[in-house]
Formats: sequence, C-alpha cells, structure tokens
Amino acid sequence: MGEIQPEVVVVPQPPQGQVDDAVVYLKGHANGAVDSQVDLRALRRKIDRRLMPYMFCCYILQFLDKVMLNYAAVMGIKKDLGLVGNDFSNVATWFFIAYLIAEVPNVYCLQKVPPAKWLGGNVFLWGLAAAASAGARGYRTLLVARIFLGIFEATVGPSLMLISSQYYTRSEQAPRFTVWYMGLGVAQILGGIISFGFQHVHNASLEGWQVMFLVLGLVTMVVGALTFFFIPDTPMKATWLSDNEKVALLQHVSENQTGVWSTKLNLKQILEALGDIQLWLLTVTTILISVSSGVVTTYSSTLISGFGFSGPISALLNTPSGIVSIFFTLLVGFGIRKTSNRWAWNVLCTIPGIIGGGLLSFLPKNNKAGVLIGIYLVNAIVATLPILYQWTMANCAGHTKRAFASALVAGSFSVGNIIGPQTFQSRDAPEYRPAKIAVLATQASAAVLSVVLFLYYKWQNRRRDQTEGHVNENKIDETRWAGLTDKQNPSFRYVY
Repeated sequence: MGEIQPEVVVVPQPPQGQVDDAVVYLKGHANGAVDSQVDLRALRRKIDRRLMPYMFCCYILQFLDKVMLNYAAVMGIKKDLGLVGNDFSNVATWFFIAYLIAEVPNVYCLQKVPPAKWLGGNVFLWGLAAAASAGARGYRTLLVARIFLGIFEATVGPSLMLISSQYYTRSEQAPRFTVWYMGLGVAQILGGIISFGFQHVHNASLEGWQVMFLVLGLVTMVVGALTFFFIPDTPMKATWLSDNEKVALLQHVSENQTGVWSTKLNLKQILEALGDIQLWLLTVTTILISVSSGVVTTYSSTLISGFGFSGPISALLNTPSGIVSIFFTLLVGFGIRKTSNRWAWNVLCTIPGIIGGGLLSFLPKNNKAGVLIGIYLVNAIVATLPILYQWTMANCAGHTKRAFASALVAGSFSVGNIIGPQTFQSRDAPEYRPAKIAVLATQASAAVLSVVLFLYYKWQNRRRDQTEGHVNENKIDETRWAGLTDKQNPSFRYVY
C-alpha cells in the first residue's frame, strides 16, 4: 500500500458497551487538521524501529532464561544441587505447569492492563526469578525459583501477540511475528556460546551456572524496565506518532475487524471461544508442536553430551539448532506475507521435524553425525509456533475473545512442554527412545491437523458467502470497530 488520506473513512457507532478506544480517538480527531497524506510504508518502518527491538529482546531473554536450565545440566547443576532420578525433569515440567496456571489470570489482566505495561512488568519480575535461581541450594529451592519464572514468563506470548495485532494488518503481522519470534533461534545460538563462556568462569564462591543465572537475570530486568517505559500502551498513546499518523494507522488496521483496545470484559465472548472448533484445533496443534519444543528446550544438550562430549563442547554443538530455527522462521514469516497459505507453511516445517524425529529414533547411537543432524532438523518445527500465534490473532475477533484465545494458545504451548520433558524418564537413559519416537509422532499429527484447519476455514468462508453473500465495503465499514467476534460479524472471513 502507498498513501492514505485519513479523513475519507467514516467512523461508525459500535454497539453499546463495546466501544474500542480507537473509536473514541477517531471521533475526537474526525474534524482535525488531517489534510496531509501519510506514507504507510514509511509509517510501518517507523513503528518497526520503535517496537521490534524491545519485542525481539524480550523473546530472546524469555528463551534464554528458560533454556539456561538445559545448559546448566552440562555445567554440573545436577551434581551441585544433588538432583537424582527424575528431579531434573520435574523441575523443567513445573516451570510449564506454573506457566499454564498463570494463563488463567492473564486473560483478565490483558483485558484490564495494556499489554505493553503487563509485558514490561513481568519481564522485570522473571529476570528477578532467573537471578534468584543462582541461590538455589537443592531440588526444592530450584523448583520454587523455576515456578516463579514460569508464572512471570506466561504473559510473553499473549502480550506480544496483542501488541503486534494493534499496529499491523493481518498480512503484515506474519513477518513481524517472525522478527520477534526469531529471538528464539538467536537465543539458541547465544545460549550455547554463553554456556561455553561461563563454563570457563572460575569463582571461589560461585559455580559457573550460578554466575550465568545472575548475569542473565540482571540483563532481563533492565530490558523489562525499558519495555515498560518505552512501548506505548496503545497506538493512540504513542508520543512518537503525529495525530495524522495515528489516524492513518488506525484506519489501516481497521481492515482486521478485530479492534485495538478495550477494557470491557465480555464473558459471552469467552463462552463463544470455549465452543469454537477452530480455537481447539489450533490449541491441539500447538500442544503437538510443543512436545518437540519441550524436548529441544530441556534435553538437547543432554542428548549431545550423551555422545561423550564434554560440557563446553556439548554447548557449542547445540548452536547450529539456532541457525535451523532462524532459517525456517524467516522462510515461513515472509512466505506467508507473500503467499498466505499458513496451513501449507505449517506442514512444510513439520517435514524436517518428522525426518529429524526419525533419525533420532531409529539410527544407532554410534552414528553421531546422523543423530546430530536429527537434533538440528527437529528445530525446524519451532517456526510453526509463530504461524499458530499469528493464525490465532488473525482469525479470532472481539476484544475479550482475542485476549482469551492468545492465553489459551500460549497455555497449550506449556502443555506440550509439560509432556515433552516427561517423555524423558531416567529408566530410558541413555538413548531415551520413547522420547524420540514421541517427537516423530507428534510432528506427523500436527501436519494432519494443519490440513484439517485449512479445510475447516475454507468450509466456513464458503458457507458465509452462501448465506451472507460476498463481502462488500459498505458492510465492512459498519463492522470495523463494532467489537464483534468473528462468529458474530457477517463480514469476517477467515485466513488460511
């Protein structure tokens, strides 16, 4: 898109009690001096520069702070804290149990508190919890620290999803989700290097993994404070946007028909979401994908060290996983922007995951190169998560329903990560064959469900065209800011 003249768009009156803050702003500026044209490309670049660095850093740190336990495993944390049996798996699992439970209040908090403020505050607190992990003196104290880390990290996915949906149209969201989600791959690379570095830190009173937790925790707290103060609550409160730019932006994103911000909690929309087939298909797909993510997050270094490599070398050998993650995340993010077809890109990313799961499951352990390639290929599936996140934001309309859907999908990510580490049982060491087969099976199932989602959306759109007629601009103008859900809005069409 090129240029837009803000004054030409009519601002309709939404139903009582469902007023979006964007409507209030547009009404207040309907007669203002908006005679200059706004270049949307330049406006997007300006927004990208202001938002993406913070969102990118938040996602890097949420993965680093979470995956540091993976690297600490080869830095001696099990021996230092006396972890035996399934203690390590339980610590990893309880992080995600806390993550899942925290998604319940997140629905309410994200409806009442601007997502940028809620994100910044929680980033600061999870940095504090990460630093506190350095003070663990045994299984129980480490468990408590990880539980608090899970509680505070639970908001990162939903908050970033909501912030992205406030500033970008549905097609523009895909590459932006890609940019901040790419932080995961960068974190995988940095994590191996950081772990390698801290394994060479020798301190009389602190172990290398303790220094690592402290440093990363403090860095996270700084980023949280910056996010809190420098990401605006809504586009309407962005001091670095002129009135013309705000009006142009709001009119531009109004084509989403999902709204920008409202503090009105609508319980009917939550009930609708609970009965929405698409949301449960997205949820189950996310769970299946996340089983492998849980394996990669918690046990990739353990699998590599099982080949007989030392701790520092195991950490470095994990870094190519990040390169695979970044490649596929970029591929699908910009692929969706050009061609849409989210379902096909989702299936595409599961194929390397299936191949990787097969190599892990069926190659003999002495084939180190083949198994290593399998570990790296499994990381392709992390690129499916931003697809699922963006799919959720694009196809769930209504202020409360969107907040609920983002929390539900983020919560289902934690369910998969609860299951993943638990497939690693101490009795299955050192090959962990059941866990590897679980990676293979869940990726294949996720591919099948992606096709089911595609067929469901096509059927829904065809049914709406038959009953409501094809969408016209007059209908869209009436529903842009109405606060309607995707099911209530006859002009809404699902993307796939």
